[in-house]
Amino acid sequence: MNDFIPITPEEIKARGWDSADIVLITPDAYVDHPSFAMAVMGRAMENAGFRVAILSQPDWRNVAEFRQFGRPNICFAVSGGNMDSMINKYTHNRKIRSEDDFSPGGVPGKRPDRATVVYSNMAKMAYSDVPVLLGGIESTMRRFAHYDYWADTVKKPILLDSKADLLVYGMGEKSALEILARLRNGEKISEIRDVRGTVWKAGAASLGSLPKNSVELPSWEEAAADKLKFALMTKLIYENLNPFCAGPLVQKADGRAVAANPPSLPLSTEEIDAVYSLPFKRKPHPSYKKPVPAYETVRNSIIIHRGCFGGCTFCSLGYHQGKFIQSRSPASVKKEAEKLVRENGGGTVISDLGAPSANMYALCGRELSLCEKCRRTSCLYPGVCQNLETSHKKLLELMRETGKVKGVKKIFIASGIRMDLALKDAEYISEIASSHTGGYLKVAPEHTEKTALEIMNKPCPEIFLAFEKEFSKSSAKAGKEQYLIPYFISAYPGTTLADAVNMAVFLKKHDYRPLQINDFLPAPGEYATAIYYSELDPATLRKIHVPRKEGERKLHRALLQYFKPENVPLIAKALRLAGRSDLLAWLTRPYRGKRPGRS
Repeated sequence: MNDFIPITPEEIKARGWDSADIVLITPDAYVDHPSFAMAVMGRAMENAGFRVAILSQPDWRNVAEFRQFGRPNICFAVSGGNMDSMINKYTHNRKIRSEDDFSPGGVPGKRPDRATVVYSNMAKMAYSDVPVLLGGIESTMRRFAHYDYWADTVKKPILLDSKADLLVYGMGEKSALEILARLRNGEKISEIRDVRGTVWKAGAASLGSLPKNSVELPSWEEAAADKLKFALMTKLIYENLNPFCAGPLVQKADGRAVAANPPSLPLSTEEIDAVYSLPFKRKPHPSYKKPVPAYETVRNSIIIHRGCFGGCTFCSLGYHQGKFIQSRSPASVKKEAEKLVRENGGGTVISDLGAPSANMYALCGRELSLCEKCRRTSCLYPGVCQNLETSHKKLLELMRETGKVKGVKKIFIASGIRMDLALKDAEYISEIASSHTGGYLKVAPEHTEKTALEIMNKPCPEIFLAFEKEFSKSSAKAGKEQYLIPYFISAYPGTTLADAVNMAVFLKKHDYRPLQINDFLPAPGEYATAIYYSELDPATLRKIHVPRKEGERKLHRALLQYFKPENVPLIAKALRLAGRSDLLAWLTRPYRGKRPGRS
């Protein structure tokens, strides 16, 4: 249990095995760190007594690669990687990225398009009688009919496009381990249809076996032919994400169907502690001669919880990890900090003590029974739920106790902070400003205009300005000059050119010059992607303007970066089209000040 999980036949033999029970297939380099999905799943399976091998970045054009470990005794487990393989590989304008952060040396080209489908089919080609289990975020987000931006079409549920037998969605440890135990005990995978957090398929001859109490979504054919049906499908899916009140969902496609059981229940503190106490080496496999960029970013970070109840429509976190926060105990976090110190020596700097949203640790509804009935997609929009506990007391205690671990020099908070939540607890903002940032704090207001923020499920810009004021005040009190680095999204569904102009005016007025812009990319399964594709808001079915053409998107982006001289021609065109040419001289006037931290 102190070794890396085997990634070669030679490492299998070195363990004295003649075969593996499970072969995990991933397009990512194997990094044995709790931030990497294949490590978490592999260690969990290993801990349950299974012999696990990892097939990392196989040549998907060569079936022999999928036979190198021999026939798995139980199954293949296929993932598309730590992020959707298409998002990993392509930019928003469908160009291949020059680097792959999950590959040694950042070398691109080691993953196929739609890796989950390709790997699944190759596994079946290698051993047709071996069950194939799908998992990971790519499978989660594509478990129903979904718009594929790169093909510009609505694709079938991924389980039907692959030759896999069963799909695990969400984080998946409990569901996967239950399935594996039942397979080990001789149960056929075709009979396993009752596990939470799974999707199973029914052929034409077995459609009568679909759950009688299920919610039937519009079929793939309907969703592909009618954008209204696609929007209605999205609404039903998002209304059934709460594991305590969700029903089974069924979707027919191509004469077959998929049935999704309700999501897995949240992990208890003891259960999530058990996951993070697994014997991770916290390093890439030693066979790699070049660094894995994604690892370098998180090597000294510690995850403190899972889940997000923000419900941002451009985000997959709540859809994949769930909206109920699952928090580790302080003892578990401190134990990992002590491990970091042993690895790094005294003066260890924890690069991030965080999670999907850094300041949601240990937050939940005051009356859980109300939460268990709730179908709202966000606990924070249009306002913070009155039932939500907003005290950051437990998080502050965790940060302070972890900081006392001998050998820990400093703890940074690099995960995103929900500013609307932080404003409910001034002590937290003061703590962040005085002790947990190195002069610049990243925040994500995302936009400044009401039309966009309503579609995003994000708070108004006044929240951002109020947080900036409190952060600046706390920084000054601590004797520090510190600034916020805000992130914004360009060309978001629902934004007009007039909205983009108004955002540029806001940024200019408040002296923000963002260098890093997130160009909106429609990711499979996300709520905003349904709006992008259908041009309808699934909740209200009202018509939404979508900046779809590349020419219009370029104008939006240029306005966000109004301070760049090379953008002046595009800005002039945008202002002329918006009837605001009067702003050109002011907006593009060079900045003469010396205030740091604004870009």
